[in-house]
Amino acid sequence: MSGDVLQRFSTLTLNIKHLRRLPPLSDLVPASVPSPSPTVTASQVPSLFREPYILSGYRPVRQDWRCYLLSLFQRHNESLNVWTHLLAGPVLLVRWWANVVTLGYTLDAAALPLSLFLVSSFTYLFFSVAAHLLQSHSERAHYFFFFMDYVGVAVYQYGCSLGHYFYTSEAAWRESYIGLLFLPGAAFFGWFSCAGCCFAKSRYRRPYPLRRKICQLIPTTLAYLLDISPVAHRLFTVSWTQEPSLPFHALQIASFLLSALFFSCPIPERFFPGRCDFVGQGHQIFHLFLSLCTVFQLEALFQDYARRRDTVVEVFGERQLWWGCVSFPVLFLCCILTALITMRRTNKQLQGEEERDK
Repeated sequence: MSGDVLQRFSTLTLNIKHLRRLPPLSDLVPASVPSPSPTVTASQVPSLFREPYILSGYRPVRQDWRCYLLSLFQRHNESLNVWTHLLAGPVLLVRWWANVVTLGYTLDAAALPLSLFLVSSFTYLFFSVAAHLLQSHSERAHYFFFFMDYVGVAVYQYGCSLGHYFYTSEAAWRESYIGLLFLPGAAFFGWFSCAGCCFAKSRYRRPYPLRRKICQLIPTTLAYLLDISPVAHRLFTVSWTQEPSLPFHALQIASFLLSALFFSCPIPERFFPGRCDFVGQGHQIFHLFLSLCTVFQLEALFQDYARRRDTVVEVFGERQLWWGCVSFPVLFLCCILTALITMRRTNKQLQGEEERDK
């Protein structure tokens, strides 16, 4: 027995020696591929890229695009903002597949809102990852990718609305004035939140005034209050013991409210300037709670879908289901056009500023 142990130990030692002889990972990358530059302090980047109370960890501007792609594996002050939403995608896929196996799922008219919710979730996650990973390239890239990030948020809001309306709402709520105007109102407020955020981003310069935050928060708050109304009605009118989805709905609301708090206020970095440059920023915590909100929404909507999938077409009619889902790509296109129009206006502003600086 001891001889076998000694032999295994000697084999392991030999393997470790061989591993030490392997070239560093950086040597395996072709010389033609540029490497990301070391991070710099806030004073070394234009004011547009500086975040309040974040003093270091910035990536230099105007590097090769590949540098920002490779910075996915670099330690900088946007790393966790990228990875919190990048890892949320596989988590959603795993939970989706687990629910498909457990509760069942068939791709028909009744399942369209649930499918579009998943599409909307991946849309906002993808645009958020792209924004935080690539925005440091230049002023134009910064504006463009964050405008697209706002498109993703608007699409996600409407994807949530479709799921809440067709799977979560109660008949009494649907017969109210809010219920009757819910879908067109959700589409309008989704676009309004995108337009408001794009306007605020392009209109105001750092240091941002309070008006900028107001222009962002009022449309998104109105959109959320409408989107969550069928869920809130059900939480207060239906017994939780009879509905397994309601605890998940409560958790998604709690997660969203916490994410809104950390999005609105620069905490805890406000109290510890420079201490949260890489880990612990409020925006990172906002991303984490928003990802949790999406996971809880998925769990809740799957429970509601399993309970109502046999009656969805009968209650709402196939035409309303299709119209509600066709409006999804229409909203997406309207938000894309809004972002592109705002980007065109922003490009003219940047060009004018460059000409004045010459």
